[in-house]
Amino acid sequence: MEQKIHQGRNVKRFREMLGIKQEALAYDLGEDWNQKKISMLEQKDIIEDSLLKQISNSLKIPVEAFQNFDEEKAVNLISCNFSDNAMFNNRIDVFNNNPIEELKKLHEEKIVLFERMLKEKDEMMAKLEKLINK
Repeated sequence: MEQKIHQGRNVKRFREMLGIKQEALAYDLGEDWNQKKISMLEQKDIIEDSLLKQISNSLKIPVEAFQNFDEEKAVNLISCNFSDNAMFNNRIDVFNNNPIEELKKLHEEKIVLFERMLKEKDEMMAKLEKLINK
């Protein structure tokens, strides 16, 4: 039986990965929002498309990430590909016969992602400072 994607849990995962508090997301979504409403939102299986778009714009994460990310499948994929050197024995095609170059590329992509996350954190801190100084 296929497990359904829990969009609220995905919002929470990505929000936490970015280091953004529920209060900050609520502030960014507008005056109708507060921490409690964000907490309730993160418990919902399905979130309305228009609201997902707002959250997407706020967190700078594609709507599809909230709709399609399945942690269990991701963990299974990683464990299947990396356990017992399976990636080298059975999946060498993944690396186009050059695992060192692919690992370098993945590392560079990770650096870009971390830099983006730091930039997002700095932007959120600036927003919070503006809010505090009002």
